Amino acid sequence: MPVIKSAKKKLRQDKKRTAQNKKVKNLLKTVLKKAKETPSEKKIREAVKIVDKAAKNHIIHKNKAARIKSALSKLLNKKSPAPKPVKTEKPSSPKAKVTKQKK
Repeated sequence: MPVIKSAKKKLRQDKKRTAQNKKVKNLLKTVLKKAKETPSEKKIREAVKIVDKAAKNHIIHKNKAARIKSALSKLLNKKSPAPKPVKTEKPSSPKAKVTKQKK
């Protein structure tokens, strides 16, 4: 146990911060689990919000947050795939149509 007054205060602060960080981490885990089980736009949006807050407060690394968000967006895209673009032929350039005339 700390003896110095400032060390005692630091210990109290650390306990508070640890408790708050645990709450956020547990919330993050539960929200991610729910979003992965049944991916819907609402659940994924909520999960991304929590992930951003955790990264902002340095509870998780920003690159980890990016990986999680990417995985969540992939889940949403798997659920409802975007229609494939239809290829259209490009009109030929006007220069290609011009031919040299004989004199």
